[in-house]
Amino acid sequence: MATTAPHAIVIHRAGDLRVDEIAEPVPAPDEAVIDIVYGGICGSDLHYWKHGAAGESVLRAPMVLGHEVVGVVRRGAADGSGPAEGLYVAVHPATPPKEYVRHPVDRPNLGGGGYLGSAARFPHRDGAFAHRVALATRMLRVLPEKLDLQEAALIEPASVAWHAVSRIGDVRGSSALVVGCGPIGLLAVAVLKARGATRITAVDLHERPLRVARELGADVVLLQPEDADIQAIEADVVVESSGSHPGLDTAIRGAARGGAVAMVGLLPSGPQPVQISLAIARELDLLGSFRFNDEIDEVIRALADGTLRIAPVISHVKPWHAAEDAFALAADPSVSSKVLLDFTQQD
Repeated sequence: MATTAPHAIVIHRAGDLRVDEIAEPVPAPDEAVIDIVYGGICGSDLHYWKHGAAGESVLRAPMVLGHEVVGVVRRGAADGSGPAEGLYVAVHPATPPKEYVRHPVDRPNLGGGGYLGSAARFPHRDGAFAHRVALATRMLRVLPEKLDLQEAALIEPASVAWHAVSRIGDVRGSSALVVGCGPIGLLAVAVLKARGATRITAVDLHERPLRVARELGADVVLLQPEDADIQAIEADVVVESSGSHPGLDTAIRGAARGGAVAMVGLLPSGPQPVQISLAIARELDLLGSFRFNDEIDEVIRALADGTLRIAPVISHVKPWHAAEDAFALAADPSVSSKVLLDFTQQD
């Protein structure tokens, strides 16, 4: 374990990403100190870097980024809860809400809680792109032995994809369409394959992610398809992960009558020009999908038993001190999928 002063990847304002020295974490009694090993760069991290905001979450002060992380317990919690020193863990980034928001009790992801590396509230919730962080033990999930740590770094986004498919329900034997093959879309392909979907079609604007989609189990890949190609798909289930109104329109047009569309891609605020009339006439179920709940435990089990295969989503691993270069790489979907930061490398 490193003993030098910890550093973190901090966003100060749009376009101003820095590697800053930070104070040693001071854990609460129910928190463990974690040495971060790998962190995956998420779309929200890129939005903070490029725009100083992720959707409605606007940066108002410097903030440590990162919520897709795995690490090793450096010091267990003082209250005796959670994993012991030396165990490798994944992190569930959700934090409890400060105020109650009405929501179904079995869907805590809708309760208005925070997230690591989020500017949704002020003061902001720092993330975990750092050498050492203190995290509540309720957020930690012990990793099975022999699980590859780089693959384990994808557990959080894979849980987002797993939740999206779960919103649809049982997909065994169903034909499937995934619109947008960024990291979440690629993970959706892998999850659909693991959960028994058949004839999976993947759509994207770039060739590289479609090659990865095939490696993960897509049967058909379509590069910038024509309208007739989309209409001919008639998928029973669709995962929209592009986060764009053309993508959502494609998802609606590619769904079979009576089909279901899980909308996991976060579209911009405001009206969106999509063919809702077609969704009505076809009696499509349009299902919102936001973060995840306990699906992280299902993902870990599926990785451990080999049911779920997601390693091909990782395109690059870069040292933490080259964060800006890594972010630039992650922002170009024509050359990268999931870019990991390695916090064990020396400066």
